[in-house]
Amino acid sequence: MHLSASTPLRGSLVISGDKSISHRAVMFGSLATGTTEIEGFLPGEDCLSTIRCFRSMGVRIEQRGSSVTILGRGLRELMPPAEALACGNSGTTTRLLSGVLAAQRFSSVLTGDASIQRRPMKRVITPLCAMGADIKSISGNDCAPLSIRGKQLYGVHFNSPIASAQVKSAVLLAGLYASGQTTVTEPALSRDHTERMLRAFGAKVSTGSFEGRPAVTVSETENLYGTEISVPGDISSAAFFLVGASIVPGSEVVLRNVGINPTRDGVISALRAMGANIEVLDIRNEDSEPAADLLVRYAPLHGTEIGGELIPRLIDELPVLAVAAACAEGRTVIRDAAELKVKESNRIHTMAEGLSRLGATVAETEDGLIIDGGAALHGGEVESYLDHRVAMSFAILSLVIDGEVKITHPECVNISAPTFYEDLEQLRN
Repeated sequence: MHLSASTPLRGSLVISGDKSISHRAVMFGSLATGTTEIEGFLPGEDCLSTIRCFRSMGVRIEQRGSSVTILGRGLRELMPPAEALACGNSGTTTRLLSGVLAAQRFSSVLTGDASIQRRPMKRVITPLCAMGADIKSISGNDCAPLSIRGKQLYGVHFNSPIASAQVKSAVLLAGLYASGQTTVTEPALSRDHTERMLRAFGAKVSTGSFEGRPAVTVSETENLYGTEISVPGDISSAAFFLVGASIVPGSEVVLRNVGINPTRDGVISALRAMGANIEVLDIRNEDSEPAADLLVRYAPLHGTEIGGELIPRLIDELPVLAVAAACAEGRTVIRDAAELKVKESNRIHTMAEGLSRLGATVAETEDGLIIDGGAALHGGEVESYLDHRVAMSFAILSLVIDGEVKITHPECVNISAPTFYEDLEQLRN
């Protein structure tokens, strides 16, 4: 795909459904008794992988665009799959399902594409095995494919070394089946969609702190109960347009119905720290998943430091924040973000490489990037590494570059944002 400099971005956009919430709504609806209705579902490849996995275990799921109806089988009535469960490119599907499958009355195999087979799974294998699970990496490298034999599980207190919603969620899902109570503590609070949604499905969940660390506890659960879920727009998808409108002079964009869960809204904080002009309008659904309209106008950006407890609140948005940094005056330091190395690609390396190819001044560090903004940018070819957030980030950077930017495998955006290019064109016209 060839992209080049843009006229101002103007207009309004309804942001497609939140990927993290869509995954969980399908999972919990499948594990509940009764019917679950989901509106605002994200029909991206990752979330469709979750649907396919649960269909393979006997769950009736009807999906019509962004509407999904699930006739749940209950926590303990999933059917043994006839073959390995294919998770595609989805780390969320792989890790969260491992927690569910660990307690079933059958054996199963979780696999995925080449990217998934390189991503670390020991982070969920270790705590689940501590609960009594029988999970093995078939290749012996602590990656998928995973062989899982369902066992009786026991509640534990898992002190997670990393702030990861996927790790926390895998353990909490296993905790629904485990005797006694299961508690997860983290070094910083990761996104809390699982805790919020489990309550909506009727599980007993308590949150607080333990020895100064965020903690969440679930108890063994007999049943979850089908419900209605309205999925807000994905702030990770909105982030690309927040940055685009911030860096293209004359832009003014309204992003409709964006989720602003306080464990996810770090990108707004970071951009405001860089001087961005973002207004949060009409906040709603504060008791479940808060959402709002975001008004963003062009504003000159300056460098900042992004690190510490902010990182779990914006880990997926760091690639496009690196683009904002390249367009800002002064130095931006991104630190404490080693987790970027184990995403769909090593995002520290892929962003540094791509930005450098387009003329930016950037250095890789062990846990982040140092970007000196204001360098003269030029066209060129960048490698997406089949990473959807990398491809979208460079598409946004192309808006301020004289000359063409060629992105390899631009179609990988379908993983999380199938309408991304159409949405971008809408705002450019």
